[in-house]
This record gives sequence, C-alpha cells and structure tokens, in this order.
Amino acid sequence: MDLKVRVPNGIKSGEIQITGSKSETNRLLLLQALFKGLILNNTSNSDDSVVMTKALSGNDEVVDIHHAGTAMRFLTAYFSIQEGRTVVLTGSQRMKERPIKILVEALRQLGASIVYVENEGYPPIKIEGKKITAHKIAMPADVSSQYISALLLIASVLENGMEIELVGKITSIPYIKMTLALLEEIGVKTAFEGNIIRIFKTEQNFKPITDTLVVESDWSSASYFFSIVALAKADVTIQISSYKPNSLQGDSALVNLYAALGVESVFDGNKLVLSKKKGFVPKAIQFDLNNTPDVAQTIAVTCFGLGIACELTGLHTLKIKETDRLEALKTELSKLGASIDVSDDTLWLKERTTIHPNVHIATYNDHRMAMAFAPLAIVESLIIDDAEVVSKSYPDFWRDMEILGFTREELN
Repeated sequence: MDLKVRVPNGIKSGEIQITGSKSETNRLLLLQALFKGLILNNTSNSDDSVVMTKALSGNDEVVDIHHAGTAMRFLTAYFSIQEGRTVVLTGSQRMKERPIKILVEALRQLGASIVYVENEGYPPIKIEGKKITAHKIAMPADVSSQYISALLLIASVLENGMEIELVGKITSIPYIKMTLALLEEIGVKTAFEGNIIRIFKTEQNFKPITDTLVVESDWSSASYFFSIVALAKADVTIQISSYKPNSLQGDSALVNLYAALGVESVFDGNKLVLSKKKGFVPKAIQFDLNNTPDVAQTIAVTCFGLGIACELTGLHTLKIKETDRLEALKTELSKLGASIDVSDDTLWLKERTTIHPNVHIATYNDHRMAMAFAPLAIVESLIIDDAEVVSKSYPDFWRDMEILGFTREELN
C-alpha cells in the first residue's frame, strides 16, 4: 500500500503513547527464555518482537524471522546452547544478504556447531545446540553491537561464563551497556574494563533478583516526533511517553542532538514534552552518530526539510541494515531535490534550495525509511511506498501521525 501523506492544516499539539523499546524487549525476551519467572510489562508490539516471541516459545525445526535482524543475531546465539535441538534459522531475501559470519565465527570459537545452508557467511544457518564450555573469545569491536549483545545474553548460563576481547574501536557502546545493565538488573554479575567484557556464571538454581521489569518506550521511535517539532512551521507541543532521563537506550541522545535543531525537551514524570525553541536554526550541523546510527535517517531528512547542510559520520553499520541505508538516503533525498553524497561511513548534505512535491519515496523493506521521511510532509506532500513496512518496529505509527494533523490517502 502506497500512502500520499500531507499536513493540510498544520501540525497540532498532541500526546502519543509509544510502546516499549524493541531493543530492550528482544533482549529481555531472550533472558525470560533462559530464566523462567521473569515478567515483562510494556513490551514492544513490533513485528520483530512478535517474531522473537514466537521463535522462543515454539518448537519448529525451521525458524523464519523474516526481516528481523535483531532476532537473527540473538537467536543464533540462543539456539547454539539448546542441547539436543537442531534448528535452521532463516529469513527474508534481504536477511540472506546480511552478513552473520562474525557472530558465527565467535560462537564456533566457543565450540558451537553452526553450518551455512546456502552461502558462506550468510543466513540461512543450521544450528545444532550443544553444551559449551569454552569461555574466552576475541572479535572485532567495530561490528554491529548486536553480535556482541547476542553473546552477552547467553554468557551467564554457560559452564564457565564468558570473556570477550573487543579488538579495535568499539561501535555502538550504548547498546552494549544496555545489555549489561539489563543483565545486572536481574542479578547477573558483569564487568566491562577497557576492551574486555566479562560475564560471570550464574548458579544452577539462579532466580532473577527482580522478577518484574517494565520496558521503557522506544527512543528510536521518538525520533520522528523530534523531527516533526523541528519542522513544524508554528509553535507546537508534543508529549510522548513513557520515558526516563536516565535511559539505557543510546538513542536518548536525541535530546541533545535535536537541541541543535531547535527542539526543547523537558521531562514531566514519565512524559517527554517536546516544543520549539525560540531562536534560529543553524545553517549547518555536524554530528558523529557512531553510538546512535539508527537516528541518522531521521536527522538527515530533518536537515533537508529545514534547508540546512549536515555532515553525519560514524555510519558504517548502516550498510548492513534492512537495506544499505546510506545509498537509500542518497537515492530518495536526491529525488526530492537534495544535493547529497555518501561514503561507507559518512553522509554530506548541502543546503536545500528546492523540494519537489508528490515524490514517491521507496522504502526498501526498511521501516525507518518510511518513518524518517513521513515528517517531511509538513514541508511538502509526498508518497510513501509500501507504507505498512512501519509494522516492523512501530505498528501504530500512521494512526499516531493522524493525531498530530497528518492525513494519509491510499493510492492502491
């Protein structure tokens, strides 16, 4: 379904309830499978979390996780330690193009039994669960943090725990720290010193010290509302919940990032109140998004909508997401009239002088492409192709946009 998106009467103030973080939910779902008795509240209703829940609760020999990259990484580690169970883990065509070799090699270092079913280094993979006793591994530090988190999540139930040496500059540290904090919250002992992470073995009858965990709402999903406020032509206030100032999520950096783009953020209890700051927006911004790559698309589109230049660095992991997000941004922003260039890890956008109306924005089976571009309808109407792709992380996205004054017209 393609949607024509407009804002005919300007943005309205409103209040939005966003469900739990997909990142936190999927980590906790795996821990819940390992440690019985954990109760989770405010979990994500995203497609990724639905797929993760089904895979962990089922007994299928073939597990299809579709487009869910987090589930692919986390379940690879989980099924590796399920003694006596053999699983083929597969996904969509795009998932079969996303590398998993670094995680598979790390698990093989520990003694896991994993073979590639089709192409070397890529899903689908066949996993024979077994007891793992080795506990020391080394792996590159500049890869997706999900590879590292996948190992950390299973480490405490291994016979000797786990010690990981991260070689080189570490990418997406906040997501690694999120995983460690969630482990600590249930009583698993961890240590992170320099480039060495240690997870200590739990006792055989280990019970979590906290049996009920409330998942904070998703900060990545909040980014689109920061963008809306930044692009709004008049004063507007949007309240989003449930959030906390001491968040475990790396994308909580949005508060500081969007302060530079004219958005004021104030916490009111569990609500985050966004409003336009008085004063002008700069002609150019430069951000290192090494720790927050998932908000790069939103920020790039916001800058284009504001007509300002930007240089975004630290984006090397975007090449292996649902699509090559850097090339996708270049293609779609160029359609709108942008002057943009990208490398393997950097995006350069020049000041905007024009914007073309009613452009079809391709989404590449990537939920964030659809949601990042949607706020641009404040500046000029546009058409989002395959708009249902948002269900991967935020099924209620279009409904929530209507609360704020966006209209949508189905074109097919």
